[in-house]
Amino acid sequence: MKKVIIMIVVRITMNALADKHLEVTQTLLSLIEPVGKEKGCKNYNVFCDIHDINHFCLIEEWETRENLDHHIRSCRFGVLLGIKPLLQEPLHIRIYTMSHPQGMEAIEAVRAKGGSYDEDIVNVS
Repeated sequence: MKKVIIMIVVRITMNALADKHLEVTQTLLSLIEPVGKEKGCKNYNVFCDIHDINHFCLIEEWETRENLDHHIRSCRFGVLLGIKPLLQEPLHIRIYTMSHPQGMEAIEAVRAKGGSYDEDIVNVS
């Protein structure tokens, strides 16, 4: 029987007010290390748009939904929600549950075939 791998990915985008860029940056940077050490956190990364320094993207990866839910109830997540007055618009949050995450093997399989992606050529185990 094939083991199904589940991963929870959270994508949060935000646009800081121009005069609040530094405060938003400092807040996001302060969260990286402690959240990254929370139970079930596989990755916690902050990205800044190279064309608009006030646009940020936060990507979180969690082992289970329970781990994510615990994080959402935490004070650290409350800090993130607390930056609302520093933003041009509300946080845009999306939570994705993936059952078949793929890596470089999927890219190599598609490129080797020379055509479009076919699930049968990639062994997801």
